[in-house]
Amino acid sequence: MQKTYLAKKGDFKRSWYIADAKDKILGRLAVEAAKVLRGKHKPRFTSNIDCGDNVIIINAAKIKVTGRKLAQKVYRRYSGYPAGLREVHLEDMLKKAPTQVLKLAVQRMLPGGPLGRDLLKKLKIYAQDKHPYVSIKPIVLEVK
Repeated sequence: MQKTYLAKKGDFKRSWYIADAKDKILGRLAVEAAKVLRGKHKPRFTSNIDCGDNVIIINAAKIKVTGRKLAQKVYRRYSGYPAGLREVHLEDMLKKAPTQVLKLAVQRMLPGGPLGRDLLKKLKIYAQDKHPYVSIKPIVLEVK
């Protein structure tokens, strides 16, 4: 009789991956990053355990989107107070905080709760191509 393997917290060796966002489509890059953060690329994936790897994304300011999303996509947040709804278009957010666009895209693809917050801590995003993790020699993450 074959038993289902359930991973424990210390069973995984964490790797580092790097993805270049220059001229990549926002959603496709976010999907690949979320998959690696979650650990779904590993054969021993367990859904309730953090078994993913670390991801570095560089050149976040040079990300591309398709269609008319630059003008039409709106990010909303609500403070909880009357008239506290704030709306920012994607075009403005890319100028003001390009790393936030990628962070929100990946965050919304991860589970909510404590597991999702732990996974998001392993994501490092930089607007330019300089990052402090050169000495780690991360593996290149291919995005189609």
